[in-house]
Amino acid sequence: MSDKIVVLEISGLEALHLAGIVGQFRDVVTDTQRSDDPAVARLLPDAYPDDEEATREFRRLTGDDLLGRRAADAEVILRTLGMDGGAHDHGDPDATLTIALGEDEALSWMRTLSAVRLVMATRLGIHSEDDHQPDDPRFGIYDWIGYRLDGFVTALDRR
Repeated sequence: MSDKIVVLEISGLEALHLAGIVGQFRDVVTDTQRSDDPAVARLLPDAYPDDEEATREFRRLTGDDLLGRRAADAEVILRTLGMDGGAHDHGDPDATLTIALGEDEALSWMRTLSAVRLVMATRLGIHSEDDHQPDDPRFGIYDWIGYRLDGFVTALDRR
């Protein structure tokens, strides 16, 4: 029996776009000047909602580790897409890629897609369901990432 539990079909064009988005996400979470970025702050837990100083200290102590894990998860996506900096990274936009993922890889995909949506939501000003405007083209990629994330949730729930 194979340890591959999720098989993802994605167009080459989608893969190229996704690799670009995930690469930008990785750059955001590895940026050492990120301390005042509200999108990055949204990725870190608010451990003490009633104590801002304790929350700040918790983030100082755990933030680099948490964001490092996010960067590592992003690298999994880039590697499984075949776009991790190797010589064949140009991709064929007209191809259809079939990517078989093991459980750990699938979970990395889910965590990264969720985190990318959080960053995008912050950038788009989405704080509640009412802030999302599905007819606004600026929300198209946000919705597409959500569609892909939903596919992973469904696939992993069925196993």
